[in-house]
Amino acid sequence: MALQISATNPEHPALLLELPWHLPLQEWPEQYLVPLPRGISRHVVRYARAGDEVIAVKELARRPALREYELLRDLDRIGIPAVDPLAVVTGRAGTGGEPLESVLITRHLGGSMPYRSMFETTLRPATMHRLMDALAVLLVRLHLAGFAWGDCSLSNTLFRRDAGAYAAYLVDAETGELHPELSPGQRAYDLDLARVNISGELLDLEASGALHPSVDPIEFGTEICARYEGLWRELTRTSVYPAGKYHYIERRIRRLNDLGFDVAEMQIEHASNGDTVTFVPKVVDAGHHQRQLLRLTGLDAEENQARRLLNDLESWMATQDDYNTPDGALPGARPEVLAHRWVREVFRPTVRAVPPGLRGAMDQAEIYHELLEHRWYLSERAQHDIGLDTAVEDYTRNILPKARETLRPTTD
Repeated sequence: MALQISATNPEHPALLLELPWHLPLQEWPEQYLVPLPRGISRHVVRYARAGDEVIAVKELARRPALREYELLRDLDRIGIPAVDPLAVVTGRAGTGGEPLESVLITRHLGGSMPYRSMFETTLRPATMHRLMDALAVLLVRLHLAGFAWGDCSLSNTLFRRDAGAYAAYLVDAETGELHPELSPGQRAYDLDLARVNISGELLDLEASGALHPSVDPIEFGTEICARYEGLWRELTRTSVYPAGKYHYIERRIRRLNDLGFDVAEMQIEHASNGDTVTFVPKVVDAGHHQRQLLRLTGLDAEENQARRLLNDLESWMATQDDYNTPDGALPGARPEVLAHRWVREVFRPTVRAVPPGLRGAMDQAEIYHELLEHRWYLSERAQHDIGLDTAVEDYTRNILPKARETLRPTTD
């Protein structure tokens, strides 16, 4: 079989052809390699340079190489934190014509480190807790997307520092499977594997003297389960609130945002007697809301603004008679139609109620966001939803004049 390079970018094959595919990966000359820390792997892995990019090259059989390549592309399409797949090279042969294993090529994740490199200087327990948090978030994201990892471990994860915390990225999808949805049993199996693998890896570190003496490997392995379960429960539980207490829904959304998840959709059902509201959020990764808001309303906003506006839009739509029916079924009203009505009947009148002279440099989306924030605080204080009109009046009378006064330049 002739050498074949299947790549995501048409420019990559030409760059990759310069690498010595006729040699086993462990025999590649130093001139092609980049000295970066590598984690433990069951396969031979090397970092190399292809043009201006640093790539990770993993040697494995043809079928698993192609399968992992497609799985990583799927994860990339749905926005899961994972290494970026670049190419698969098959049909390799040595100088004597002997067949060589295929290779999977991924882009090096800049600023990332395998866990063993991080433990070269003994990590404090507080730092290890943050690593467990990052890994739990990654595993939850995978399971929400329907991905069963099959080998969750510290070795199969890369960590990047993230403003005092850590972000975790999947680096090995060889054993993974993507489904429309995971069963509780599939999730439990993944979680138990994570517990066993992490405890084993920490025991190895303890034996080598690289583990902080106060850290119990078994206890830390079990910790991932508790952190995962708490996060999963917060992200997926159904909440039942008293009718009219819509600020309770916003409180729940805020908790989800604080955990690093955004709410893409809300399923809100009113009880037949009108006493309660059932709320089920659908969480997604960041970046979704700008595109969604622009598509639905034509409003172009920053990500945090878009998230807040969409949350308000969803809450408003849930109160419309042509959106909800008593049995919870949706009639023919399209979300786009209701969204443009919200812009016309809610968003624009609310923004226009703020005198132009008090707005300063704030754009319309920021003004509306500020008003929603003010309504939230007033509603929390009053323990009931005060409504936008009251929030606009109080904000215009009590908040904006003071803000403008503080921004006014002073003279000696």
